[in-house]
Amino acid sequence: MLVIIAVGLLIYSKLRSAGIESEVATVSTLYPSQAFTLLNATGYVVPQTKADVASKATGRLEKLDVEEGLYVKKDQIIAQLENRDLAASLNQAAANVAVAKTELMKAEAELKEATLALNRARALVLKKFVSQELYDAEVARHDKAVAAVESAKSAIAAAEAAYQGARVSLDYTYIRAPFDGIILSKNADIGDILAPFSSTMLSKGTVVSMADMNTLEVEVDVAESNLGRVHVGQPCEVQLDAFPDGRFRCSVDRIVPTVDRTKATVLVKVRFIDKDERILPDMSAKVAFLSRELAPDQRNPVFGVPPAAIIGRGADQVAFVLKDGRVKEVPVETGDRIGDWVVVKKGLRAGDRVVLSPSEKIRDGAEVRVREAEKP
Repeated sequence: MLVIIAVGLLIYSKLRSAGIESEVATVSTLYPSQAFTLLNATGYVVPQTKADVASKATGRLEKLDVEEGLYVKKDQIIAQLENRDLAASLNQAAANVAVAKTELMKAEAELKEATLALNRARALVLKKFVSQELYDAEVARHDKAVAAVESAKSAIAAAEAAYQGARVSLDYTYIRAPFDGIILSKNADIGDILAPFSSTMLSKGTVVSMADMNTLEVEVDVAESNLGRVHVGQPCEVQLDAFPDGRFRCSVDRIVPTVDRTKATVLVKVRFIDKDERILPDMSAKVAFLSRELAPDQRNPVFGVPPAAIIGRGADQVAFVLKDGRVKEVPVETGDRIGDWVVVKKGLRAGDRVVLSPSEKIRDGAEVRVREAEKP
């Protein structure tokens, strides 16, 4: 029995002494902009030019020539209503214009004849060859012909106005893109009844929703107490939740001069400088308002560790990288500090696990037991 207890104590002692307990941190990706950040805020990507495209006419949707994600140009036809009745009305209006022009030609011919007759009657009445009564009749005939010409001209104007009205009515059945942009969603299908300002279950109002992707901005709410740290033209850096490893250069474009009483915030609109086709409306975004514009070499990510992970061994700086329960001594080259972390230029990469405040007992190949440190 005493032998068993002794063996157990020996095994327990070995397990307790196996490995040196050390705190470990992970090498993380840092951005130099963190050193110049005055304020952080969250918001969403919003297109400043967006439209729910609807029909100005009432009718059944006959054609829909677009799909979600399709790029369309301004005034491009994206849908069409049934319009055979309106096309017939347009043809009738065009025929009425032609008839009115023919009536004008007839009235002008009669005016020409009446003018010649009046001139003959005037010459004859002066020579007493015809009576004054006949001359007065020719004058009246001429005046009537002049009036007929003016009436024909007015009839042409009325017919052309009716033609323009019919053409506009027909054009309303063609739904066009109001600007260059991307189709975001389709809200109606072929066969649906469309009606302007529709709010019933039997008809649709909006055909498609579209946005101009060149007008994407980030809208963020900034607390009143922090408004003094924000100004128009201020450099910013945006991180999208969809692309956590990327940063986009931006600047403050507008500060909306209205305070939201319920939240005590002011709406700030941030404009993208770096355009990217991957950026989509309604993406979640984190905005860092910077104290100054970053230099080109400060826009790239760097690797960082807590300063306690770097120690001096002789003339070199080293870190102990943990892998499979054992550490490897790695020479490193450090740079500036970013917050509470130090930049590592050489020797480490993101994801490496390093020992913090390694003791003199820790040497290359030593076995350690892990106690994780907090991440930045």
